[in-house]
Amino acid sequence: MKGNTVNERGAVSTFLAVLALALLMAAGLAIDGGRKVNALSEASHLADNAARAGAQAVDLDTLRTTGTLQLQPDEAVVRVDEYLAPLGHTADVTVNGDTVTVTISLTINPVLLPTGPITVTATETATAVTQEP
Repeated sequence: MKGNTVNERGAVSTFLAVLALALLMAAGLAIDGGRKVNALSEASHLADNAARAGAQAVDLDTLRTTGTLQLQPDEAVVRVDEYLAPLGHTADVTVNGDTVTVTISLTINPVLLPTGPITVTATETATAVTQEP
């Protein structure tokens, strides 16, 4: 006796295609997500080191005459730029008294995910200090 039979030809192929797409997306999240985390870490390190370079632009005349620690804003920006230029990066620099704030943005292109460029931003601050001998 023949009953109603459903043709299931190609069901496994469809399942494998969907599974392969899901695995590709999971791999994309892992790989491109890892690249984003690395870019954020790199931006943070660059901003931190650039801020420290800028914090070395102490106005020595003011420090010696008044004892007030402050930075030379133009010199601090030059020091940040000199640190970042050989590395191929630029930054937004703010100088306020004895503090330098550096903001760096990095853009990465995803390898697997079709999301377009991903931009990460890090902001770090350094403050000039004096030490008594």
